Amino acid sequence: MDPVEIKRGDSPIVLGLPHTGTYVPDEIAAKLNNRGRELADTDWHIHTLYDGVLDGATTVRATFHRYVIDANRDPAGESLYPGQNTTTLVPLTDFDGENIWDVAPTEDDIAERAKQFHAPYHAALWAELERVRAKHGIAILYDCHSIRSNIPFLFEGTLPDFNIGTNLGTTCDHTIEMLTQDICAQAEGYSSILNGRFKGGWTTRHYGRPDINQHAIQMELAQSTYLSAEAAPWTYDETRAAKLRTHLSEILTTLAALAPALRGKS
Repeated sequence: MDPVEIKRGDSPIVLGLPHTGTYVPDEIAAKLNNRGRELADTDWHIHTLYDGVLDGATTVRATFHRYVIDANRDPAGESLYPGQNTTTLVPLTDFDGENIWDVAPTEDDIAERAKQFHAPYHAALWAELERVRAKHGIAILYDCHSIRSNIPFLFEGTLPDFNIGTNLGTTCDHTIEMLTQDICAQAEGYSSILNGRFKGGWTTRHYGRPDINQHAIQMELAQSTYLSAEAAPWTYDETRAAKLRTHLSEILTTLAALAPALRGKS
């Protein structure tokens, strides 16, 4: 299976989808334990949720599961959140801190997976950002994520519905995070936060380069906003999703319209 799926569009917006894939090669699946084979930490149905919310958006989607290798982690293995519980480049535990392997990956395994999966995904993402930036003079990467709203191992309490990450404003122009935050704050029935527990993963931090007219922002959605329940079988709730999609469409449409004004601002 190709490690990456690309849908090219003519908008200045590129959607990154690093965690919706569920492909696990047989030889790797055989090393997972029963808990690991549940693939519980998938960003379930996020590619479906965002499909069609912005005409002309380019999408770059990893088809492999994050237990194979996490496309949103530093390939050098550096932690995104030093001192806090998190998962690694190839996770050894799930989000609840429980072991997911019968046979843990070796350093050689990790290096091979980085070559086969992580590198091709990011080569494709970088190529699309370059293409979009060449066409428009600017590119905005919007990295799409979701997670269960209650995970004591990772954070206390209940996660807000919209979790916006810009690494404390360093990965994009302030107007991008401000407008995104305003739309989320005004969305009736939803809660939101900017640079809370999730400040943007490696993808956002790596590609967010306002100095070259390349901006990046991460959206981590609570899965309760569009799933029937945050548990297997992870059923997509059409009614909840339809309501949420109106707000996601507003965000992306607003950012696409904003892009020409930001071109050359840096």
